[in-house]
Amino acid sequence: MVHEKHQIVESVPNYSEGTDDTTVDRIVSEIENTKKTKIVDVQYDSDYNRAVITFVGTPKGVFQANKAAALKAIELIDMNTHQGQHPRIGAVDVVPFVPAKNITIKECNELAIKFGEFMAEQKVPVYLYEKSAKIQKRNDIDNIRIGDYEGLKKTIESNPEHAPDLGPSRFHPTAGATITGARDPLISFNINLGTTNVKIAKNVAKTIHLRSGGLVNIKAMGTELEGRDCVQVGISNINYKKTPLYRQMELVRIEAAKYGVPIVGTELIGILPLEAVLNSFDYYLQLESPKKLKEEHLLEHYFDF
Repeated sequence: MVHEKHQIVESVPNYSEGTDDTTVDRIVSEIENTKKTKIVDVQYDSDYNRAVITFVGTPKGVFQANKAAALKAIELIDMNTHQGQHPRIGAVDVVPFVPAKNITIKECNELAIKFGEFMAEQKVPVYLYEKSAKIQKRNDIDNIRIGDYEGLKKTIESNPEHAPDLGPSRFHPTAGATITGARDPLISFNINLGTTNVKIAKNVAKTIHLRSGGLVNIKAMGTELEGRDCVQVGISNINYKKTPLYRQMELVRIEAAKYGVPIVGTELIGILPLEAVLNSFDYYLQLESPKKLKEEHLLEHYFDF
């Protein structure tokens, strides 16, 4: 096994708070103050009422940072008063562990299980998803979030199919429930449409969503953007190698054109692998030679000598 100092884990915890700067800052501080971690990106807004923090670090550092941040989120966030457009079931809504360098998905799964056990000790019910799922249909996070916070809160005790994998079969009084697991890299790449009609965004999202016969590996939802003259198709791409970014971009363009609506901008949440950029450049640049762009074709690749 590679020594831990050479192993890098990515984690992208999502918290159900996007309106209170102070609350988000205090959660972020818990990660910043944890040794051997580095925050890459912090995104939050009132439309989704959600904070997404992307950070990397050693396995131990990432685990400790997620524990500290979770405790702070449990302290500060009350789900009884939370409202937002994004599906959610808890204050610490989802905490994924993603292999980044010299670490396996199996080792990330071990971290996720340990984190789930920690949350269970805080009296928070825990659902395991993606590569950590004990129940096959929970590979897909949408199958866990059935009914959203309000619905699952009512059925967690009465419906055996909604029983958590770890922890009590009842919601924490203020923090609700949590989802955690090991997963492959996911790209959150949102596309803005030049209209204020959110029904169009929802229709386009439904058309490209995998469950509606759209693109494999694509999950999408249409949302309003308060104070802006556009709406958004929020997209999660769970396998950019099989479904490149350009494919989701062009399908949204085609579907939006049916309503006479253009794409007016995009939004990247967190980070994305270089390969995801290069395979889209291949499509748009249409280079005859070389046939495939590689890291070696970038000038900056030769700066480190």
